[in-house]
Amino acid sequence: MNPQFLREAIRLSGDNLRTNAGGPFGAVVVRGGEIVGRGSNRVTSTNDPTAHAEIVAIRDACRHLGTFSLAGCELYSSCEPCPMCLAAILWSRLDGVVYAATCDDAAAAGFDDRVFHEELRRPASERTLPIVQALREEALGPLREWREKADRVPY
Repeated sequence: MNPQFLREAIRLSGDNLRTNAGGPFGAVVVRGGEIVGRGSNRVTSTNDPTAHAEIVAIRDACRHLGTFSLAGCELYSSCEPCPMCLAAILWSRLDGVVYAATCDDAAAAGFDDRVFHEELRRPASERTLPIVQALREEALGPLREWREKADRVPY
């Protein structure tokens, strides 16, 4: 854990709220002691509910490094990642996460993602968002085709 990188994420969060670009959240992706991606929350300025600081930083790092895998990198965030960001962190294959404020701290400031954490803990049948499976057999065709595709790029 390098406090310099965590302080940069916190600095980004403060700068972001003062420019009204989004909420008070910042993140950086680090590889080999160097920041390779930066992100601030851009939800309100881009009308994109997925533009959380962590995801913006992951996208920036992937562009900078020219890869979709961030194995060998760590993410530093001004706040504990929400479930969406955690999933993006896992998909990007980051080696680890360091964060400052907790989700409870964010809730006290009006950003309550605890409801999402709680929703994901429930069995699928008890969740508040109806999710219905249909047309599975039709969807299996492209999946089988992908499995057999000689020139696929695995991820």
